[in-house]
Amino acid sequence: MLDPELLERITARRAELDGLEEQLAEQLAEIRAERDELAVAAKVLERMSEQLAGERASAVSAPGQVGGQAVMLIPHRGAGVEEATLPPGYQRILAAVRQAAGPVMARQVGEVLGVDVSVRAKLEPLRGKLVRLADRGWLRKLPDGRFTTRL
Repeated sequence: MLDPELLERITARRAELDGLEEQLAEQLAEIRAERDELAVAAKVLERMSEQLAGERASAVSAPGQVGGQAVMLIPHRGAGVEEATLPPGYQRILAAVRQAAGPVMARQVGEVLGVDVSVRAKLEPLRGKLVRLADRGWLRKLPDGRFTTRL
């Protein structure tokens, strides 16, 4: 015959564990819901950052207006066109490439300029500026994606 006191203890402990299991299940459900919300928030933030970076890049590349005439904010490098005509941010980029020991990736330029290179949405606009400077003759883009100064 089973001891009634032992049966009572087992029943009480089982009820206690059932209650604890229920609490943990509720906490786990809350944690999963919050984690899902954070994942969605991160995706939205990334999408918005990319969109803003794209808008900023297109705003920078759009021609300005001087006396009703469209002018390039980043002029082609040529005779009589000084580096001082470039916007200050582009001058800093040229200086960062110039101070490097050799060809550099956009990430390396970003590190010199203090850009958070771990965030793609912050690095891509910089890469766009480097490409724009290369397209206009201020830098040279190598086939491997690195940038160097022109001689």
